[in-house]
Amino acid sequence: MANLPFKKNDIVMVRRGKDRGKTGKVLKVIPEKNRVLVEKINMVKVFIRPDRSQNIQGGIMEKEAPIHISNLSLYCEQCERGVRFRNKVLEDGTKTRVCINCQTNLEKS
Repeated sequence: MANLPFKKNDIVMVRRGKDRGKTGKVLKVIPEKNRVLVEKINMVKVFIRPDRSQNIQGGIMEKEAPIHISNLSLYCEQCERGVRFRNKVLEDGTKTRVCINCQTNLEKS
């Protein structure tokens, strides 16, 4: 299993698909399928059956569906767009992700 480029709470930008250009926060990473669940991105309609025993009314609900990692890129606030990044080792030995264009730190502190 490959090491995924995204972590929970990262800000990502959609590169392809119906939500192209939108940004959102990563809610969940699914490494087995190389997919990521992003807040308010790739919304789908789910039909719920009514169930009287559990007091569920039923109807149509919208929720996020997983999106493939190849359609996403990490968002750089300084560049204001989705960017590629490099891993950089700091002087104290910690690894961090750095924007290729502007060399800013992409890790959330």
